[in-house]
Amino acid sequence: MILAAIARQLRVSRQSVSRWYTEWKSGGVRALNGAGRAGRKPKLDLRQLRKVERTLRQGARANGFDTDLWTLPRVALVMERVTSVHYHPGHVWKILGAMDWTLQRPAKQARERDPEKVKLWMNERWPAVKKTLGARRLGSSSRTKAASRNVPPSAEPGLRRAKHRS
Repeated sequence: MILAAIARQLRVSRQSVSRWYTEWKSGGVRALNGAGRAGRKPKLDLRQLRKVERTLRQGARANGFDTDLWTLPRVALVMERVTSVHYHPGHVWKILGAMDWTLQRPAKQARERDPEKVKLWMNERWPAVKKTLGARRLGSSSRTKAASRNVPPSAEPGLRRAKHRS
């Protein structure tokens, strides 16, 4: 089989097939084995990551912080406490992502918020303020151009008015 046909079948370049063939001829099947993991090996093993996750699931307050909000510097500090391995807070998000943790932002609410007043507003005021479709409103076919109040609304869709000839 020629190299071009092999390349098409494997959907790779002819140069790659040629390189693989040369390596196979000089070193056999072992020469075709992958080089292995690229980059630096992780500082934390699977057991340590599980330990970090268990600690994080206890919450920030249980780990000595004033609020129950996790920040990257706090997570980095807890990771160092639990495993004695230091990570820069900017790198911690990659580790959390690998652990399937995602960014969660707490809902912001005013401290002065009164649940009773909110409920009353939602039940009484909101229906009056909420936009409703009118039976007949001024309209425009353009999304960027507002309807003119000087021009009478056009006929119903599909119906055309005949123009009077003079």
